[in-house]
Parts: sequence; structure tokens; C-alpha cells
Amino acid sequence: MTEDRIKVHQRIWAPFHAFRNRRDAGVQLAGFLNLQASDDALVLALPRGGVPVAQPLAERLRAPLSMVMVRKLPIPTSPEAGFGAVTIDGGRVLNDFLVAEYGLSDTVIEAIAQEVVEEIRRRARVYLGSEEPPEVRGKDVYVVDDGLASGYTAVAAGKMLRKLEPKSLNLCAPVSPWNTLLTVTPYFDEIGLLFVQERSRFAVASFYEDFHDLTDDEVRRVLAQSGGRHLGASNDHVLDSLSS
Repeated sequence: MTEDRIKVHQRIWAPFHAFRNRRDAGVQLAGFLNLQASDDALVLALPRGGVPVAQPLAERLRAPLSMVMVRKLPIPTSPEAGFGAVTIDGGRVLNDFLVAEYGLSDTVIEAIAQEVVEEIRRRARVYLGSEEPPEVRGKDVYVVDDGLASGYTAVAAGKMLRKLEPKSLNLCAPVSPWNTLLTVTPYFDEIGLLFVQERSRFAVASFYEDFHDLTDDEVRRVLAQSGGRHLGASNDHVLDSLSS
């Protein structure tokens, strides 16, 4: 892992209430990163919690705000936890240890992945009005989440977006455990984080006073406030890269 690619405000041992809500986390993150307005910038939030965090970054960059459609693959006996993630194009990233630990067969994984992809497509239609991937070729792309846990959703998003040939691919989040940086760093050019927790049990929610589950209406409202719209790929070169 290359340290100079990772910008961290503070390393901590235990969680604390650093943010009032996701919007506050985004404001603090944008201030720390001190990003400059750019015509080539594009901000893509991870659903759903990443959307209000991403809004202040998009405002700072004066850039479009949209979403990259990805979701965790839930463990059947513990659906709040995930054994990997899948993107709207069906690309998967699996936690091999958990797959073996829970005895998940290829058949089970396939069934879960198909169900999750259908939900991702539903969300894409609801939020963006299209299932097409965003047009990122030649852009400085900032992928934003409300916090990294295992990092597998970020990795899945990064792998899909890299195929679309952005100029740069960057990951931004308010919080992360230290060990997750080992997972995500190979897939992004630069990473920006406010707090990295080095010890103790980690939970993204522990850093927020308000960490409620966002509704579809809340997501649509933030996207509308930011002028969010579908930024779909429209050329054969990009579509061919997805199918390869």
C-alpha cells in the first residue's frame, strides 16, 4: 500500500460522534480534501448513504453528482452482513473467507447475486431514470460513501468504473477501519479519509449522531437539489468494455 496515495486527517483508536449526520460528514470531508472546481470532475455516490455525503463534494468541485450502482451481497443467515458486492452489470467481488465460512455454494451465490442485481436495477430506474452506467471516460471521478466497512462495495464499484477509462479514479469517505485500506487501495488512484480507526470494533454508524436508513425519496431529493441526472454511457466503446 502506497502511503502517499492516501490522505488521512486523523488516525484514532476508537469511534466517537464526529458528525451530526451524513451532510455534516460531507461538509467536513470536502473541507479537509480542499478540492478545486474542475470541468473534468464527476462525483459518484455509492447508494444510498453516500448520496448526502457526496453532495458537498460535488458543490465544492462544481461537478455533476450521480450514482454508481452497486450493492452488498447479503449473507443468508445474517442479511445485515455481506460476503461481497455486485454491480449493476453483474460484476462481483467476493470475500472468499466468508464464502467458505458460511459454506456458500456457487448456486446459492448466483441466486443471491441475481436477486441483488434486480434490486440495483430498480434503484437505478428510480434514482437515475436509466440502467446504463455513467459516462466517466476522461473524467476525474470521485467515488463517495458514508463510510467504508469491509470495502467490498467500493472495490466492486472501482473495478466496474476502471473499465470505463476515467482519467483518474478516487475514493472519498469520512471513516474507515485501517485494515480496509489494504482491500481498497489497489483499485483507486487516490483515497481521502477524515478518520481511520486502527483499533477496537468498527461500525460506520458509531461516528454519526443521525445514521438513519435513507429512503428512495430522500435520495431523489438530494439528487434533484444537486441537479443530479443520469450521465449514461452512450457509445459502443464503453459498452464493449463492460461486456469484456
